[in-house]
Amino acid sequence: MRATLRLTFALLLAACARGDGEAGAPPEARTEPAVAEVGQGLPEAPAPAAGEAGAWAVAAAHPLATEAGARVLSEGGSAVDAAVAIQSVLGLVEPQSSGLGGGAFMLFYDASTGTITAYDGRETAPASARPDMFLKPDGTPMGFMDAVTSGRSVGVPGVVAMLGLAHERHGRLGWDALFAEAERHAAEGFTVTPRLAGLIARLPRLKDDPGAAALYFDAEGRALRAGATLVNAPYAETIRTLRDEGPATFYTGPVAAGIARAVNARAGEGTMTPEDLAAYQPIEREPVCAEVLAFEACSMGPPSSGGVTLLQILTLYEDAAARGADPMLAYVEASRLAYADRDRYLADPAYMGLGEADAEAVVTGLLSAEYLDARSALIGDAPAEAVEAGEPIALLSVPADNAGYERPSTSHFSVRDADGNVVSMTTSVEFAFGSQLVAGGMVLNNQLTDFAREPSDGEPAANAPAPGKRPRSSMTPVIVTEGGAPVIAIGSPGGPAIIGYVARTLIGRLFGGESLQEAVEAPHVVTARGGVATETEAAADELRALGYAPQVRELTSGLYGFEVVYGEDGTVADVLPAVDPRREGTFESGRP
Repeated sequence: MRATLRLTFALLLAACARGDGEAGAPPEARTEPAVAEVGQGLPEAPAPAAGEAGAWAVAAAHPLATEAGARVLSEGGSAVDAAVAIQSVLGLVEPQSSGLGGGAFMLFYDASTGTITAYDGRETAPASARPDMFLKPDGTPMGFMDAVTSGRSVGVPGVVAMLGLAHERHGRLGWDALFAEAERHAAEGFTVTPRLAGLIARLPRLKDDPGAAALYFDAEGRALRAGATLVNAPYAETIRTLRDEGPATFYTGPVAAGIARAVNARAGEGTMTPEDLAAYQPIEREPVCAEVLAFEACSMGPPSSGGVTLLQILTLYEDAAARGADPMLAYVEASRLAYADRDRYLADPAYMGLGEADAEAVVTGLLSAEYLDARSALIGDAPAEAVEAGEPIALLSVPADNAGYERPSTSHFSVRDADGNVVSMTTSVEFAFGSQLVAGGMVLNNQLTDFAREPSDGEPAANAPAPGKRPRSSMTPVIVTEGGAPVIAIGSPGGPAIIGYVARTLIGRLFGGESLQEAVEAPHVVTARGGVATETEAAADELRALGYAPQVRELTSGLYGFEVVYGEDGTVADVLPAVDPRREGTFESGRP
């Protein structure tokens, strides 16, 4: 196995205060294997020539969001400028998946330095959070929807502060120039899509919140239908406040007061306070990165579990496939091993092991060549009867397994600006319509249900609730580079299945010789919740032949990204789209 690994994992650098399982049509069954021989990678990408970066591109989960990003890019805005515009529109038109009341992780590739920075906008628990906050009086975990709609599930939103910090460092246009589409569509209305209408109809508790009832139901209390026009005047006012007063006002002004008021009305006074909101800090981190074939794949480290788990899967797959293992079996077994480690060890880095130094050691250990060699040796020619977490280092304190309620309502978008800067950003309110609470026209997240359902099982759980803590996530934004030049940006919604969606796509592209679009459309195979699930009977038959007992069900990913194609002189010849047919997103590109 390759021994080369780059892991510069900054746990808590100096912070700055300012700055999903939804319905969709699975693809047609494919009879050929989704992965082929090892080593069929991308053509070698020469380093881009200075000043010749070329085309801009944006792929996002809703056409109006894509259009907003395209407008900013066509006017000379940066990739981060476009990200602000895209997120502000997504929170309006795709409120079931992400929004200003949620959190996000962003990877930013800086073309001027060739470096990738990870921005952490994950929500934090308020000071009222306790390890037993989701237990019933008898000590057993609350039901999922009871926990979601309790009001206690709302974390302090992080996406606005994160975007403010990233814009401060990488923006080109003024902050106030980035919200035109969001304000216009909120004030004048937009057309309700079939996916949005279907989710409103399937969530009766959404009507219990007055703000949500006024937006998503008619005067007779009926869910809005596809084709209806939805006007969100409170969101337009929130956008105007944010536009005119800057990102800091989100955490100290009337918007913050409205968020606290909505939470406390449901969960009790003091559950979230103005002090909780004012204390929020986005964090700049280093990504986790590893070599895969001739490429370097980078993603988000803790508090996301996505990056570490993804890199483990890719590395274990590469080694097992190189030894001649069946490609499908190599992928499934690599996934099982990686998810076992994920469930055991990964959480907010301040709570992994005995502190921040332990967290860095755990991540380094999980991605070390020696450890992955030992894990790879467990992959044989048949499914393992049982898979357990390994021991990457000699831990003084081993956390208990920390499964949460995590559900798949999230969004992803990828952006490239004309200077060659790239954003890969995954953003979420967690469940469909988050906590089912609305403030200022925004859906508020339920990310705190991503904490462990039970705070302990004889030993403290790394992902147990605590004041100021960031719940573990599966969001997995990715940027793949070759020779220092970005060649792929991709990511997906999907709860814990996100990691499998992204891993399977990259395996199909880097190892299988598929185009990125073909890899996105290929039938998914995921192992996120213990068993093996896939979308098609053809893929299920392949799994059964290997000894698995797969479940066949809808797997509604939302993979949006692109592949950059370079000419022999290092200039950009083309930017090829990757648009997931399971959702309703689009891709646009152009040149300055």
